[in-house]
Amino acid sequence: MKIGYVQTNPKRGKREQNLESALALLADVEADVLVLPELFSTGYLFADREELSKVAEPTDESPTIEWMKKVAADKGCVVCGGFPELDRDNNRIYNSAVIVSFVGPLVHYRKLHLFDQEKELFDAGEMPPKAANIGLGVAGIIICFDWIFPETMRMLALDDAQVVLHPSNLILPHCQQAMITRCIENRLFAVTANRVGSEELNEKKLTFTGHSQIVAPDGTVLKQAGAEGEEVGVVEIDPNQASDKMVTENNHLLKDRRVDVYESLLYTDKERQGRL
Repeated sequence: MKIGYVQTNPKRGKREQNLESALALLADVEADVLVLPELFSTGYLFADREELSKVAEPTDESPTIEWMKKVAADKGCVVCGGFPELDRDNNRIYNSAVIVSFVGPLVHYRKLHLFDQEKELFDAGEMPPKAANIGLGVAGIIICFDWIFPETMRMLALDDAQVVLHPSNLILPHCQQAMITRCIENRLFAVTANRVGSEELNEKKLTFTGHSQIVAPDGTVLKQAGAEGEEVGVVEIDPNQASDKMVTENNHLLKDRRVDVYESLLYTDKERQGRL
């Protein structure tokens, strides 16, 4: 499997321009799987939910998904990227990402862990991340700040994922290093597609850290982008390496878990206090 990140610098609210810029980056790229950043077609900062609602896209009428389908068809690959999803039936807006082939979405995920002021704009996803066979391997999605919660990637490992696709708009300094640990503790490949540049709105300014990367199940960084500038990085991997969960001859990463003593992980803070 040839898998790659697409590190972009989207402009806030400029969907058509952002899609054209991303397409230009892909002109000479050959890959089986391409991963773009979180909210790569719309930009990240929004004044309020009303402004966000004007660019949010229903999955069945999404210009971003249609663009991804066309790229997938033209290049004979699958494409992953993030977009603001409008759920008209329930009046909700999600920070979502999809893995798309030429026929449409193969995997659809709504961000579980909303970062900072995202909580004022988006609704949090309700369903766990799921993995699916995308042709040459089994893949699932996490989005940006999900990285700081180890349970997110562990759920994908338990769902037989081999590759985790990680569209991101990172501003904190630790994610790229932490994803090395996430890959080791789950023995999975991960592709973090981050963005670069900055966005300003009113008195708020965010600067994104770049350094998109591809990490192997043993923690090796196979490819990493710079901190600035748009670029694409592609490597060839064997997804089956992620199916080997043996840490030693006597230790299986998943079978050796002590679920018999992990019960307290399921308690809320209030429930935990009641047991003290």
